[in-house]
Amino acid sequence: MAMTPSPAVPHNPLLLDHQLCFALYSASLAMTRLYKPLLDALGLTYPQYLALLVLWEQDGIGVSALGERLGLDSGTVTPLLKRLEAHGSVRRQRSTLDERSVLVFLTDAGAQLRLRAQAIPACLMQATGCSPPELVTLTRELRGLRDRLNLSHTSPSALPADESLA
Repeated sequence: MAMTPSPAVPHNPLLLDHQLCFALYSASLAMTRLYKPLLDALGLTYPQYLALLVLWEQDGIGVSALGERLGLDSGTVTPLLKRLEAHGSVRRQRSTLDERSVLVFLTDAGAQLRLRAQAIPACLMQATGCSPPELVTLTRELRGLRDRLNLSHTSPSALPADESLA
């Protein structure tokens, strides 16, 4: 007996589960929950961990370059670095070449944290259930999306006026 195809269900763009923003937001929340106990063991918050990741790649980076790399403004980066300094992980120092510039350096304790943090990526990979190539692809796609959104020079068109409210 041949089955007749069911009529196509129209796509409802206002369903929560159809929202890209919600998929990204809820995935971000889940990722942050996963990181929390791992970072608590290191005495770090997630933003502090991200700053240390940058410093483990490039020690002695300028505060403004660190903020750019993380997508954070100076009003967010400075308190973050002050907390990392109090934690004993970094030190800030004025540049000898340009007094207006402040550089951030790892302390010995900050460098040692890198050794303790090395298990974190494997924990994340196991939790996602993704293979390394899948994670590479997913990360590349998300970075591409982020870059396209950041480069977008057009704002969304305005919502149509609701003349019944006028």
